[in-house]
Amino acid sequence: MPLTILLPSRRHALVCLLFALASALHANEWRHELSLEHSQFAQPGVDGQRSGHTSAAWQGEWWLPLDDANSLTVTPFVRADAQDSRRSHVDLREASWLHIGDGFELRSGIRQVFWGVTEGTHLVDIINQTDLVERLDGEAKLGQPMINLAFERDSQQWDFFVLPGFRERTFTGEDGRLRTPLVVSKDARYESSQGQQHVDFAARWQFNGEQLRLGLSGFHGTSREPELRAELDLSRLRYQGLQPVGLQAGYTPELTPYYRQITQWGLDAQYTAGDWLWKLEAISQHGGENCHQAFDAGFEYTQVGALEGPEDFGWLIEYLHDSRDQRATTPFEHDWLLGWRLSLNDPASTQLLASVIVDAEHNEQLLSLEGQRRLSDSLLLELELRAFFSPKAPQEPWAFLSQPDSQHKLRSLADDDYLRLTLRYFL
Repeated sequence: MPLTILLPSRRHALVCLLFALASALHANEWRHELSLEHSQFAQPGVDGQRSGHTSAAWQGEWWLPLDDANSLTVTPFVRADAQDSRRSHVDLREASWLHIGDGFELRSGIRQVFWGVTEGTHLVDIINQTDLVERLDGEAKLGQPMINLAFERDSQQWDFFVLPGFRERTFTGEDGRLRTPLVVSKDARYESSQGQQHVDFAARWQFNGEQLRLGLSGFHGTSREPELRAELDLSRLRYQGLQPVGLQAGYTPELTPYYRQITQWGLDAQYTAGDWLWKLEAISQHGGENCHQAFDAGFEYTQVGALEGPEDFGWLIEYLHDSRDQRATTPFEHDWLLGWRLSLNDPASTQLLASVIVDAEHNEQLLSLEGQRRLSDSLLLELELRAFFSPKAPQEPWAFLSQPDSQHKLRSLADDDYLRLTLRYFL
């Protein structure tokens, strides 16, 4: 079913959501999650955006068993943001039917599927589109329409996917933070003449051994990562002779997302040896005349009872590589990730993860700190800190267009250090 029929607009999304709510009244199991979030930035944005951003979100999850072999799951999501209208959005994270047959499972509808094992990037995770306004690290995803047929036997599993509708990546708006000097347009373009109606295909084989988990995957269809292209109105530029030297007052162009057709082959592996956990994600991606390879490889070593108590302390090291080097669309072309994970294993489930990604060649670093602690059976407090270190200050729109800096990819975020607190209430 084409996506434009499922979710062509916010109004239709609300209709789907109301239908999900009505259906859920008859469900045997239901859960709700309410969250209040505040992000405090170290300084105002380069375009005068506010330092404080507040939002609230709700997510429901209902499970309805139909019989021994069939069940329905519905997971709607709503966020309302006080500053950025583009971050206020509605999505069906999941609305799927599961049929369990003799040796197979068939899932149809809207779902979320995650592939991957590494901490730094999720290269092989290509089924769902990134909900970028939710999280910068790409771990929040939009629901994806699909038909998924799975076979499992012994320690092996085969998954086949038909993906009949494409979801465009979400981007912050003019008043939002964590963006380039230019806003990304809502009007996307596609290499395929079918646009959002293009049907994608994917498959994955997974081996689950006692120590080794290995996955091989393939995908053909519309890339989840768009190229951002500037389209200029030449009549609204300032000229010195025939040479453009700036933008006319009141004119700020936008970046247009362009989605290519690609074929991607992926490998993910995780090997456990005592307190050591070895991880690898690698891809080879082909699209038009473009071809590149990328990988994220490393390990995590856990010291059990590191503080002579129930605490566990983990050390993480990963190397991130992209063969496109400066042409890469991500900041991680030849970077090292160093991380530390602390689990107190206490009744409050206190956890803390600190990491830094270092680009020694261009002197850039991304510092991350994530933590969570239960305040009660129904309250969870989360902390998220991001700091961006770049030797160059953010560019103005004209400099961003006329003097693109492919070496310092964190430059646009150099003024966007933030601390985010989220209080989640489960009922």
